[in-house]
Amino acid sequence: METKKPIVEIKNLFKSYRRGSQIIPVLQDITLDIAEGEFMALMGPSGSGKSTLLNLIAGIDKADSGTIRIGDVDITKLSETELALWRSSNVGFIFQFYNLIPVLTAFENVELPLTLTGLSRKQRKEHVSMALEVVNLSDRMDHYPGQLSGGQQQRVAIARAVVTDPAILVADEPTGDLDRVSAEDILGLMERLVHELGKTIIMVTHDPRAAKKAHIIKHLDKGVLNEYSQSAL
Repeated sequence: METKKPIVEIKNLFKSYRRGSQIIPVLQDITLDIAEGEFMALMGPSGSGKSTLLNLIAGIDKADSGTIRIGDVDITKLSETELALWRSSNVGFIFQFYNLIPVLTAFENVELPLTLTGLSRKQRKEHVSMALEVVNLSDRMDHYPGQLSGGQQQRVAIARAVVTDPAILVADEPTGDLDRVSAEDILGLMERLVHELGKTIIMVTHDPRAAKKAHIIKHLDKGVLNEYSQSAL
């Protein structure tokens, strides 16, 4: 069986935060590879550093030391401006509370990341229509978030995350605000993104049922990545 090339390579990563005069270590010597087309779940108790690690991979936060290579780019060496530009075309974000703009329609919410690109209006429309079709919401494109169920809002958020065709998708508790049926629907959609579109997904979750949908489960505890991991298949 051919080994997939890592799309994320993390080496000797450290991160801490300052609280007054106190330095709080959050991540300690994290080394991790994530293969292209992988669906990985990050689990661990509150305060274990899961969301911090996700934010570092996504280029939202900066490490104290160590390297994070996404594809051919070591993002730890980018300036804030370079990082923002890199993030806009390489990372898709899926949040627990959707983060949709209530005064914009589903179509307009999905189109938002494309307004930062050089695409024409016609090209943007094609991309948005395709993304909404992927999440089975073509018939809801003119609806506002308040007219959609929680599961439908999360599907709009996923369409927005994939519309730029990013290298990786990062999901922070994507089913945390959904009922069980809607959560299963969203997890099934994420599986499709991996299997049918070859997307790489890194998901933080507290829910063991959600984690089981991933290919690989990694555990963080007190900022340390456990040496073992388990296949969810």
